[in-house]
Amino acid sequence: MHDPSSLRVAAETDDASVIANSRHDPEWFSVIFDRYFTAIHRYAAARLGPAAADDVAAETFLAGFDQRGRYDLTRPEAKAWLYGIATNLISRHRRDELRLYRALSRSATRDDVESHADRVTDRVTAEQLSPRLARALKRLSQGDRDALMLVACADLSYAETAFALGIPIGTVSSRLNRARAKLRKSLGHAAKEV
Repeated sequence: MHDPSSLRVAAETDDASVIANSRHDPEWFSVIFDRYFTAIHRYAAARLGPAAADDVAAETFLAGFDQRGRYDLTRPEAKAWLYGIATNLISRHRRDELRLYRALSRSATRDDVESHADRVTDRVTAEQLSPRLARALKRLSQGDRDALMLVACADLSYAETAFALGIPIGTVSSRLNRARAKLRKSLGHAAKEV
């Protein structure tokens, strides 16, 4: 994939074909990285904050690269697969996620951020997770929170969320219904749109 025409072909190729090509030429996997890194990083930042997002996003693509030989090539889009990997990695950082929600529940802004990029990311995260919402999210079970965050933050469909979490679609539906009911109860009138 060293010549410019290969890059153009790669950009027009579905994810399954790119991953299949990466099994023989590892450079092809950079196309998957380019397509999804920003979205995976944004998802990790929403779940863990900006400091851990870099590590989780990088680990997601490293794990994806290592697992590309087992990727189901009948699935043309790798988005749900990558979000599943990211969600599994985030679960290893459960304490960090709960700590973020605790901090956000105490204050909508933070003063301990060093760089401008971190301040911007932190402000966006804080605005998305008001203190009351952060407290409510912290109280959800990990499974309910994972399903909710994949649908709400990653914009995955129920089917994609089921694939990402390795659970039946009916389980996704029940987890989302339970999470939404708990959020409505915790947030009161402000949660009518949840």
